[in-house]
Amino acid sequence: MNSKYKSLASFPLHNLQHCRTIAKVRLKWVKNRSLDHIIDVQTDIKAACLIKNAIIRSPTGYLTSKSLLDSQKLLGLTVPTLRFMRRYPTLFEEYPHPKYPSLACFKLTELGMMMHHKELGVFEQCEADIIERLCRVLMMTRNHMLPFQSLHPLKWDLGLPDDFDRKLIRKYPDHFRVVKGSSGSNWLKLVGWREEFCVSALQRMNEKSIDGAPGYRGFKRGEAALEFPMSFPRGYGAQKKVKAWMDDFQKLPYISPYEDSRGIDPNSDIMEKRVVGVLHEFLGLTVYKKTKRNYLRCLREELNLPHRFTRIFTRYPGIFYLSLKCKTTSVALREGYQRGKLVDPHPLARHRDKVHYLMRTGLIYRSKALDVIPRLDNVGEEDDDEESEDEEIEVSGEDYDSEAETSSDED
Repeated sequence: MNSKYKSLASFPLHNLQHCRTIAKVRLKWVKNRSLDHIIDVQTDIKAACLIKNAIIRSPTGYLTSKSLLDSQKLLGLTVPTLRFMRRYPTLFEEYPHPKYPSLACFKLTELGMMMHHKELGVFEQCEADIIERLCRVLMMTRNHMLPFQSLHPLKWDLGLPDDFDRKLIRKYPDHFRVVKGSSGSNWLKLVGWREEFCVSALQRMNEKSIDGAPGYRGFKRGEAALEFPMSFPRGYGAQKKVKAWMDDFQKLPYISPYEDSRGIDPNSDIMEKRVVGVLHEFLGLTVYKKTKRNYLRCLREELNLPHRFTRIFTRYPGIFYLSLKCKTTSVALREGYQRGKLVDPHPLARHRDKVHYLMRTGLIYRSKALDVIPRLDNVGEEDDDEESEDEEIEVSGEDYDSEAETSSDED
C-alpha cells in the first residue's frame, strides 16, 4: 500500500463515516486590531511590489498613467493607483513621456531597482524552500495538480518569484510538469510523490513535543489524536461550553492533509477536522500565514473541501482569524502571530519589511538612495512599533458569518 494512505487506512471505517455528534457553539466575532493593522500594511507592500514587477516586465522599463488607470481593483488598493504611487517617491519616479509631455510615466528609482535585485537574491537563497512549498501545495490536491490561473494570484502569499512559471519550474523537470487541462488551460502537475514532504506542520510540531507526551509518535501508533494550537480571543477560553466543544473536537482522529480523503463522509465531524487540517497546513505554507478567502475558494474542488467551507473560519476563532480590512476578506492563522508580529518570519518577509521601511521614509531619502542601504540591515530587529493584541467584541458569529459570506473580495 502506498505510504501516503497508511494513516487513513489505519482508522476503522465506522470512524471515517462517523456522523456529527459535536454540538455547535454560537460564538461572537472578535475584532483583532493588531491583525487588521498587519493586513492593512501588507496590502500596501503587496501593491507596491506588484507595480514594481509590472515595471520590470515592461519592455520600455516604465508604465504610463493611462495603463494604470484600471489597476486599483487588481492591486487591492482603497485609493487610486496614481495617488498611491505618488505617495512613495523612494520607489517610483514620475516623469513626462518622451513623446507626449502631458502623459505621466513611472519608473523605478535607483533605490527601487536596488531592492528588486536584493529580492532576487532572497529568492535564490530560498529556492529549495520555494520548491518544497510548491510541492506541498500540489501534494494536498486530489490529482496533484493545479491550474496556473489559481496559482498566479497566490504568488505573493506563497512567496513565488514573479516568473516562477517561466523559469523556476523549468529548472526542476523531476519535480514539475506543465500539462493541458480539459478546458485547454495550462496546469502545473507534480511529477512524483515526495515522501519527505508528506508530514504536516502539525505532525512535525507534535513530533518535537516534550519527552513523555504522546505526541506524533503516539499518533502514528493510533494512541493519540493531534491537537491544534488555539489562541482564543479574550474571555472565550474560560467558557465551559467552548472548552467542552474544543475538547471533543481535539479528540477526533487527525487526518493529514496529504492523505486521500475521498472515503470520508463529507458530513461527518472527522471531515470537519480534516478541513481544518487542510486550511491550517495551507495557511502555514504562506509567507504571512494568511491569504484571501477567495483564493481558497478557487482551490475548493482540488483540495476536496465541502461547499461553504469558509464557515470553518468563524466556527474555529481559536485557530483562524477572519478580517474584512481593505474591502476584502482575508483569513489568517492565529498561531503565526504573537503581539502583532510573525512568530517565525520568512527571509522574504524580512525583505518586504525593508521595502515597507523605504515606503515610509517618503521624500526624506529621495535623492540619497545609497545612504539608506546601511540602515536597512537593522530593519525588523527593533520592536519600536510593536502592536498589542487589542480586541473588541463587535457582532455575533452568526451575523458576522452572514456578512462575510455576502461580501465580495477584491482580488
